Amino acid sequence: MVNAARDSVLLTLHAKAGAWFQLGGHCEPGDTTLAGAALREATEESGLAGLALEPGPVQLDAHDVGFCHPDGTVAHFDVRYVAVAPAGAEHAVSAESLDVRWWPVDALPTEEPNLHALVRRACG
Repeated sequence: MVNAARDSVLLTLHAKAGAWFQLGGHCEPGDTTLAGAALREATEESGLAGLALEPGPVQLDAHDVGFCHPDGTVAHFDVRYVAVAPAGAEHAVSAESLDVRWWPVDALPTEEPNLHALVRRACG
């Protein structure tokens, strides 16, 4: 998620991973599109109303995740969208996060290459 000026991104301190990530989640039975699922997850995890989702995915990523399943690593296939927060909107911390915070695009809390690439695409 980006702010209207595109100079900050909203990240979540993921409760299971203990690391900062973009907001996201999984499709649920009521989701009829990937974009709809992305918007629902962004709204739930940020507490922000009035998000604007840009058309089409900004990044596709396939990777293994070790913290999601108690029996070991699972494959994740991420379809990532850009959500734009309305100016002045106040976020909240969801039950899935330890923290949610705005970060300047040039001072991200992690060196994770996929996150940096995502931020460049979303803000560039």
